[in-house]
Amino acid sequence: MDARTNATHERPSRPPTPLIPFLVAVSLLLSACGAAATTPTSAGTTLPATASPAATLSPTPESTLASDFPAELTDDEGTAVSIAAEPSRIVSLTPAATETLFALGVGDRLVGKVEDLSLYPPEAADVPDVARFGSVDVEKIVSLDTDLVIAGGDNFNPPEAIQKLRDLGVPVLVLFAPDVTTALADMALIGRAVGRVDEATVLTASLQATFDEVAAATADLSTPRVYYELDASSGFFGPAPDYFGTEMIRVAGGDPLTSGLPGVYQIEAERILAFDPQVILLGDAAYGVTPEQVASRPGWDTLSAVADGAVRSIDDVIVTRPGPRLAEGIRTLAVAIHPDLDLPSPGPS
Repeated sequence: MDARTNATHERPSRPPTPLIPFLVAVSLLLSACGAAATTPTSAGTTLPATASPAATLSPTPESTLASDFPAELTDDEGTAVSIAAEPSRIVSLTPAATETLFALGVGDRLVGKVEDLSLYPPEAADVPDVARFGSVDVEKIVSLDTDLVIAGGDNFNPPEAIQKLRDLGVPVLVLFAPDVTTALADMALIGRAVGRVDEATVLTASLQATFDEVAAATADLSTPRVYYELDASSGFFGPAPDYFGTEMIRVAGGDPLTSGLPGVYQIEAERILAFDPQVILLGDAAYGVTPEQVASRPGWDTLSAVADGAVRSIDDVIVTRPGPRLAEGIRTLAVAIHPDLDLPSPGPS
């Protein structure tokens, strides 16, 4: 494994111990690819394939949203979180939460954030780092008079740090989105936590509309077999079956290759060859992986995607980070899988 060890993306961390270093590394990869990823340019032949239908997303239940304080909320781990008054000093411990807070118009309330080498929006650069993947500076957060922390679940942030913050009286809302529906619900929950319910409702409705639009546009198309490469520096790693990005591929009209095991991201080369992907998407393109390198791998020159010129770089950050830019991400992913797809121009953000 190389040195891709920065905290940048909310990623499951349930694989067996040998895969944990990979997940730490891919945490950087998943958000750092945005700087160097390119727009798909090579059009490959799409062959019929059998796949699960695109996921149908449920709209965010607006009836559960309210901006009154004090607020009693329940986070994604089932923990009741009390917020006495509208927060004015917020710490974000996940990149997606940072983006969401800025999208909701409360970026100026951020007093601390998680380290993010694929930082967005640029204005977030002025917010000091108080955490990185696997590490949280509890003392610093408390010293900032923080009145709300938004953290990542499934061990993205250390549970002991979250508990220590709570023991010190700091409200902590823990979020983890294994699917798109939860990602939208989490943005709505953040809106309620910071008193921006109306803004969150507009944001999630816009995102839902884009997902519905893409799902409708790809509904009658073939579903090519897709291998989404997260990392290939030490073995091959792609989406787990219960990973957020796997659903994204299905909504975008693809049949995703996974390890077949919940929480496991490593995929054996033999499984990839047997799957014979018709499209290969390089989420690791920002680290120098090219279609030519893929074609030179032993036995890969026979794969349909290689033979048809359907090995494409992609902006991994907007596809796999469960935040406000998912509308751009799902459109990018759909066109990467179906280069001839004609999507209507996006509406105002």
